[in-house]
Amino acid sequence: MESGGSKRRVVVVGGGIAGSILARSIQFNADLTLIDPKEYLEIKWAQLRSKVEPSFAERAVVNYRDFFSNGRIITSTAINITENEVLTADGQHIGYDYLVIATGHGDNVPVSKTERLHYYDAENQKIQSARSILIVGGGPSGVELAGEISTDFPDKKVTLVHKGPRLLEYIGPKASDKGLSLLRSKKVDVKLQQSVDLKSASDGSQLYRTSTGESIKADCHFLCTRVPLSTAWLNETILKTNLDKDGRLKVDEYLRVKGRSNIFAIGDITDVPELKLGHAAIHHAYLVAKNLKLLMGGGKESKMSVYKPGPEVAMVSLGRKHAVAQFPFATVGGRIPGLIKSGDMFVGRTRKHLGLEP
Repeated sequence: MESGGSKRRVVVVGGGIAGSILARSIQFNADLTLIDPKEYLEIKWAQLRSKVEPSFAERAVVNYRDFFSNGRIITSTAINITENEVLTADGQHIGYDYLVIATGHGDNVPVSKTERLHYYDAENQKIQSARSILIVGGGPSGVELAGEISTDFPDKKVTLVHKGPRLLEYIGPKASDKGLSLLRSKKVDVKLQQSVDLKSASDGSQLYRTSTGESIKADCHFLCTRVPLSTAWLNETILKTNLDKDGRLKVDEYLRVKGRSNIFAIGDITDVPELKLGHAAIHHAYLVAKNLKLLMGGGKESKMSVYKPGPEVAMVSLGRKHAVAQFPFATVGGRIPGLIKSGDMFVGRTRKHLGLEP
């Protein structure tokens, strides 16, 4: 607290899982403002289940006001940062004593929860009405979507095309192999080291051409390639020299932006050498919340908590009962990892972090 009992001004830019948990954790300790272009948190690891089961999104899309009651929400985009203010696209200037950047990836999503739920209804209708479906991209999103559709709609012809030599390239080859085997056991046609010209079907032929000259017939397609980080805007701010070549913010052991005593970064946008996964972002949020409470309470910087990446654990769901899991000691696939993740997609556990009923 400042002298006179007034609370320090904290601005959080970005309302993904890291920004949301941080905001909830310090809302009664600070004069807090959350800036985000939408009105809700979406639990991203549930997105693909919501496409095959739209009602699932009711629990996975959560209005900020359901868990963040003591602070301001500005539904806009941050466009600039000065030494003491954040500027937004709608012309607001928000002063800060401490700033947390948590912008994650640049998803183009609607503003309201209602609109987002309607999107999942439309995606589900797209799947239901198709006999054949093309999925472009063999990262976690493409693999999980192929698993979801082939599980819930086993009569549909699902083709997955990936330009790389193996699926799930962000984790190890054993996990890739197990994922490939599980998808093929579900009759998914997986084509590696090919790309797709999505414009080739624009004539209404429903035939998509690949880079090898092959034609794939599909009633619809889903593009599941990597979404860029939402950090390009920082190139016009005081933090432009703090971005690495991949567009991530360089942080110190306390998750402060290097060279800045009052600006933190959390989630996927940091340059911490670790897998960029939800549980790591949650860990970031709790650590920075603890450090901010210490600093705002007059504590010494030397007492701040140091961030240490946890063991590298990655799980990819392949429908309601199967998954691939990579642990530090083993990689497993099938029903056992499926029991851990695939039923609820960690939605109940994540809602508990927000103080909500599972």
